[in-house]
Amino acid sequence: MYRKILEELKKWKEEYKMPLMLIGARQTGKTYILEEFCKSNFDNYVYINLDKEENIGKVFEESIDPDTIIEKIEIIKNVIIKPENTIIFLDEIQVSERAITSLKYFCESEKPYKIVCAGSLLGVKINRFKSSFPVGKVNIKYLYPMDFEEYLMAINEDKLIDEIKKHFETNEKIMYPIHEKALDLYKKYLVLGGMPALINNFVINNYNIAHVNFELQEQIITSYLADMNKYTENSEGIKNSQIYNAVPKELARVNNIFKYSIVDKDARKIRYETSLDWLLASNMILKCDLAEKNESPLKAFTSSDKFKIYLSDVGLLRSLSNLNYGEILLDKNEMYKGVLTENYVACEFYSKFKELYFYNFDRYEIDFLIKINGDVIPVEVKSGRRTNSKSLNEYIKKYNPKYSIRISSKNFGFENDIKSVPLYAVFCINK
Repeated sequence: MYRKILEELKKWKEEYKMPLMLIGARQTGKTYILEEFCKSNFDNYVYINLDKEENIGKVFEESIDPDTIIEKIEIIKNVIIKPENTIIFLDEIQVSERAITSLKYFCESEKPYKIVCAGSLLGVKINRFKSSFPVGKVNIKYLYPMDFEEYLMAINEDKLIDEIKKHFETNEKIMYPIHEKALDLYKKYLVLGGMPALINNFVINNYNIAHVNFELQEQIITSYLADMNKYTENSEGIKNSQIYNAVPKELARVNNIFKYSIVDKDARKIRYETSLDWLLASNMILKCDLAEKNESPLKAFTSSDKFKIYLSDVGLLRSLSNLNYGEILLDKNEMYKGVLTENYVACEFYSKFKELYFYNFDRYEIDFLIKINGDVIPVEVKSGRRTNSKSLNEYIKKYNPKYSIRISSKNFGFENDIKSVPLYAVFCINK
């Protein structure tokens, strides 16, 4: 399946200056995409799994000199590594801090060694690196679950993508049958989410959602919870899982600003803050900060104590919430569908903007603030066709933004300086 990050990887190859590290949550497809890239773009490819190939892990413990490392790898794997046309993929690199440290010396080597690496919980590993992390010596890229556009590509809807993009630019309504088709595919995405295993299973089963193996989502969640215990002390792992499991309840509240008391009635920030940071660094959850001023740069005006959290994949949220797929497809649960919709938009925005903000003023709340071409744009999210909103109207009256965006089930349009964006076209919104 095509992933947009391939274009960034190709650019890295053309401008190669330093090793590349791909960071992302487990099961987002890091190993798959790097293997595809290595096989398709280099004459020779050496794959090393440091979690399974302990003998090679010991090489890094003995030396972090690039020439020595390469020489020993050649002997152990019986390969010839020519720096000019060979790429080395170090998978599960988080198990060896010395291997991560060695990237600095590969970067500084006079020989053009080409190294890519990936691993589970690399974000956590970097945050807790005991020695000096090779800052400025590694090109770090992030891989998120497949966004809605990548999902459409996977199910061969390239013409639909082009049609959506065209109408996003012109603000003209898309033909009704096409609009309804796109909305149906959007609902299925809410159910599936962006984990490659789920989308691939959907494809294998001829796009029949009733035949999808949703146990795959449960298995991913189980692996996440297992990681929380495997890579942390027992008490911290318990707190991590408590926060993760509390996200559906947090988001279902009318005022869904994060409260530690929802996790545990006796919870306090000082006890759970480290666990929250662990989950954020692992890319399992996303944080949306309250912007206390709707001015650029938004990051300079955030509140440290008021924020929301979302799961990094909307399909996992549906699974963790134990919501049957029929409730979504048949619009039987409008309240929680709104929760999924907001989480979906958060995931789409985070993959592009790398940060999330919401805004409160007087008695009103704006779901998201984003920056487009230097302008702060308010975004309102609705799960259905009812788009009346006092919050957005009051925001426009008070602040007079260049324009606003309303995301809903309604068709494209632009009226009263409000750009109407259908839920299936969120991927078109970019900075």
